[in-house]
Amino acid sequence: MAQSPRQGRPSVTPVSQPRAASLACFAFLWLCAAGGVSAARANPQCQSSRAAQPAVTRLRDAMAQGRFTAYQPLSLRVVEGRVTDADADGIRADLTALRPRFDSLITYDAIHGAQQIPAIAAALKFRALIIGVWDPGDAAQLDAALEAARRFPRLVVGISLGNEVLFAHRTDPAALIAVIARVRARAPEVALATSEPFHVYDEPAAAAVLGQLDFLLSIVHPVFQPWFRGAPDSTAAQFVVNVLGKLSPLACGPLLVKETGVPTAPESAGFSEARQAAFYRELRRVLPPGRTQAFAYFAAYDAPWRAYDATGVPGAPGAHPEEAHWGLYDEARHPKAAARELPPLAP
Repeated sequence: MAQSPRQGRPSVTPVSQPRAASLACFAFLWLCAAGGVSAARANPQCQSSRAAQPAVTRLRDAMAQGRFTAYQPLSLRVVEGRVTDADADGIRADLTALRPRFDSLITYDAIHGAQQIPAIAAALKFRALIIGVWDPGDAAQLDAALEAARRFPRLVVGISLGNEVLFAHRTDPAALIAVIARVRARAPEVALATSEPFHVYDEPAAAAVLGQLDFLLSIVHPVFQPWFRGAPDSTAAQFVVNVLGKLSPLACGPLLVKETGVPTAPESAGFSEARQAAFYRELRRVLPPGRTQAFAYFAAYDAPWRAYDATGVPGAPGAHPEEAHWGLYDEARHPKAAARELPPLAP
């Protein structure tokens, strides 16, 4: 995804037509390749940290017994490449609204106000937090994430080093492996992951990254597939399950789908609250939470500014209205149908 890396912008992948076509093509070839996963990549040389296994165990517990959502503060905005930092009061209001239905969070940024999330989440008795580092080459972001893991060792179950950095060619596999090694040397007890669209790992160089990770955060969006609009929700949910079946032999730890979902607008593109709720209802049926595989709800809140800033590049043309509506809650923190269907969790 094209964007301004200096901003360290926490973002989602745009549903632009060229990108959607590219993802659809890769997904079809990846899932339908005759021969499946190669023997070499099906048996990765796992270099995950033994010291991080207690954190991985806490992650597995949260996957099996709790409920994750991908979260970016409503008060954090990026417009024309300019960042408005999140504020503590806004974060507290966000997390207070989420806590009855969600007890575990995955973030995209460790700075721009997001460094306040761990303390507020701990005070509200969230169970697990995976801290996203948008730019793993930025020392300030890494330092903030590692400091949070040090201060809140029971809450922080892992750190995600990058979001689509390989897919967007913001780094390469060798450089990412080097970053993982440096972070591992600084904090061997911290469980490490990265987050990419699933088909990225079909390349041997990218698949080598998986052996360095303690768990995997995958991105699996049925909405990018050419069949999505006319397909039943069972097909979209089964697509996610099929992807995990292909990823499982490559992973050295648990698999947590960080992004999968359906926007709730515009209706003209086939999106609605009813479709979002039906997709998650079916996904819960075919992919129940467990210690080896689970999914996070994507995303916690709508972000209206994304419709006009999907690329993150100042002055970039075009609007992507669906980007504003991934949330299970709207911008006023009101739950949509998909959220209202979720039974409350224990406090």
